[in-house]
Amino acid sequence: HAASAATQTMVGRNPRMRFRVDNIRNRMRTIAFVGLLGTVLAVPGQRDRLLLQPDAPAFTQPAPDECVVRFDTTRGVVDIRVTRKWAPRGADRFVNLVRHGYYDDNRFFRVTKDKWVQFGVSGEPAVAQAWRNRTFPDDPFTQSNVRGTVAFAFAVPNGRTTQVFINMQDNSVTHDKEPFTPFGLVIAGMDVMDGLNAEHAEGPGGIRAGHQDAYFEGGNTCLDKQFPRLDYIKRATIRP
Repeated sequence: HAASAATQTMVGRNPRMRFRVDNIRNRMRTIAFVGLLGTVLAVPGQRDRLLLQPDAPAFTQPAPDECVVRFDTTRGVVDIRVTRKWAPRGADRFVNLVRHGYYDDNRFFRVTKDKWVQFGVSGEPAVAQAWRNRTFPDDPFTQSNVRGTVAFAFAVPNGRTTQVFINMQDNSVTHDKEPFTPFGLVIAGMDVMDGLNAEHAEGPGGIRAGHQDAYFEGGNTCLDKQFPRLDYIKRATIRP
């Protein structure tokens, strides 16, 4: 302890030595942080592992009767009120995917101005493919597809999985007869949705267009090369 005290005294009296010691300490802190960051990135979190297990019980939990899902997007914040009684199965699927981070970093890959905006294919190919055929039964139709309503896309009856769209106009004439079944409504941020980059319009297309294979196989990397400057959901959360 005496030697340590003497060393500290010498450092304190010598500005050049004090600078060198502080520099070494800062470098050691940086090395420690980088090492910790590498460990975090190398070991996938529980959330990521669950997304590779669609049959996990976590994905069958009922949604609250009503809740608000917030999208922090590249254009701003969007709030969606999910009402379970509108479409219980759809609400459950959507909320459970939000809970486990499925929609984080999702591209708005189909932005047809004044008609609809679609998203819901994971940017991670392994996750996207794990969920691609995880269909769930249709809900009874209860709500019309007016502007701001949110519903699952599908190609065939009982074929909903993870892809969701927001009605950017009143699409009730065409969508109600399908029927697309809304489970939520944008209650804040429709101006944000109106402002999404629409230069790529249909992009890789909807499920029925049959051109999404490359997206599922290549994820965001593939999508961003073909359709650069797409806006996206940075993070989706359930508001307390």
